[in-house]
Amino acid sequence: DMMMKDQRYPPGFAAAVTAASATIGPIIPPSIPLVLYAFVSNTSIGYLFLAGIAPGLMMGLSLMVLIHIVARRRGFPVEAPTSVRELPKITFRAFPALLMPVILLWGIYGGATTPTEAAAIAATYALLLTTIGYRSLSLRQLYSILLDSARSSAALGLVVGGALVFNYIIATENIPRAFASALDNFDIHPLVFLLFVNVVLLILGCLLDASTIILVIVPVFLPLSQQLGVDPVHFGIVVVVNTMLGLITPPFGILLFVINSVSGVPLGKIIREIPVFLVTLLFALACIVLLPDLVLWLPRAFGYSN
Repeated sequence: DMMMKDQRYPPGFAAAVTAASATIGPIIPPSIPLVLYAFVSNTSIGYLFLAGIAPGLMMGLSLMVLIHIVARRRGFPVEAPTSVRELPKITFRAFPALLMPVILLWGIYGGATTPTEAAAIAATYALLLTTIGYRSLSLRQLYSILLDSARSSAALGLVVGGALVFNYIIATENIPRAFASALDNFDIHPLVFLLFVNVVLLILGCLLDASTIILVIVPVFLPLSQQLGVDPVHFGIVVVVNTMLGLITPPFGILLFVINSVSGVPLGKIIREIPVFLVTLLFALACIVLLPDLVLWLPRAFGYSN
């Protein structure tokens, strides 16, 4: 709404920016998809969170460069610069909100809390901040939020329950081992395997949410990735980035329909604007796949080894 106010930016472009930038949230910690991947792969949540920071920042930087180029070419309006005198006041007002990621990361990496406990503390902090600090949340809005949260949690619980049953069948029937043995005869290079996974997950991401893909589909690929020597932390970041990009891949990207229903911008206008954002993010994904050190340098700095 702020981007479309006073017709500053075309509705399709504003919606496409929102959809493309939404893919970064689950990459930079805290991240529910990374927690789910840790659950199915028995990988450290802390190291996965650390591994997501650099790729997430790179994705954000890539989008910033793209938006700068598009804005200059299309002559979008420029906001009046904020004076230096106003910066302390703005920073002071935003400071309590900026403390939330600090609380989360300090709790997890300082050993004070588990990721689940840190999330609960952050949610409580956000609730107190919006109701008492900024006074931007009414009781009616809080009830609606709690109702939506309960529905989302129930839906996720059903997905997890169904995925556990499906995973049990996969494990008892030795499907991953049979799949790995069948592909082993082709002498697949790890990079070719990752490219194959990318294509599959990008397609599935258009049709399924990230939770379903990670809990049901990814366990099939995990044994082969381990057999080929693909680092599990690197593989986890590749998986989550793919599932996020699938959400904005036309014509069936789920996030495109969500933005359409929330913003009221026609789906056709969003789809016309999204390809350039998708190509930019695919470039970032290619860097993540081809440069494992880009993903792993931060976890290694904190003691990760595999």
